[in-house]
Amino acid sequence: MKPANTLPTELPSLAQLRGEIDRIDAAMHALLIERGEIIDTLVAVKRTQGSEGGSAFRPAREASMMRHIVDRHRGILPLDTVEGIWRVIISTFTYVQAPYAVHADVASGEAAIRDAARFHFGFTVPFEAHMGSTGVVAAVAASKGDLGLVPAFAPPGATAWWTALETESAPKIIARLPFVERADHPAGLPVFCIAHPVSDGAVTEVEAWSVRVAGWSANAARAVAPLADVIAVPDRGLDGAALLLSVSVDANSGPHGLEAALSALRAAGASVRSAALVGSHANRYTHGA
Repeated sequence: MKPANTLPTELPSLAQLRGEIDRIDAAMHALLIERGEIIDTLVAVKRTQGSEGGSAFRPAREASMMRHIVDRHRGILPLDTVEGIWRVIISTFTYVQAPYAVHADVASGEAAIRDAARFHFGFTVPFEAHMGSTGVVAAVAASKGDLGLVPAFAPPGATAWWTALETESAPKIIARLPFVERADHPAGLPVFCIAHPVSDGAVTEVEAWSVRVAGWSANAARAVAPLADVIAVPDRGLDGAALLLSVSVDANSGPHGLEAALSALRAAGASVRSAALVGSHANRYTHGA
């Protein structure tokens, strides 16, 4: 009886294995060239439809693509490498469609946010550093289709940069990176991606609201924390604060997540002075959760 799980009697030679690797490499390169040809046709179609111009970044599609890539991955190749390869492919072909630069706030540490920019957008896309998120917002606003990266938290000395997104024509938050969160991510710094309002391809699983309150306190912060991700910056006068609330609007929380958060603030003694929608992004997606 033949033993189970035995190796073949004749293993392929090193030359044969290297030949297979060369074949696969050539096939991957040919597929990249083919992808480029399709992108070239896509750009031509956009021109005929009058939809050229602005950023070609589509956050909903990219979030979905990255989730599927991470979930289906298997084998010995590290997940970080696979995600990084696809980020470079996607971002570079996006750049080919409509050239753009990435502006980033390096005030709280250049290395981490530069790593985030390079991991998610590669080295072909130009990188512009700014000392503060306000400068990033202004640069994106003045551009045709650039993107901005700002910390998704309040570092020491932070300003309420999101209040500059309140007007209808202002840039908006369109994504939260990384698309897939996991322990020891090589570019795990949480950042918001801002751009001119996305006409198509937006994702609205989470809404971002600029909320200004009076009577901000530790009690108010505790009350709203279970209902929203909160960034708070003290506002002058009336013990106020400028808040950036990220509120889920999925089936579990319903469409009135903001109202629940505002009600919690009021119940805790805070007075809501204003609320303006300043963007949206995908739900936080954790690999292996």
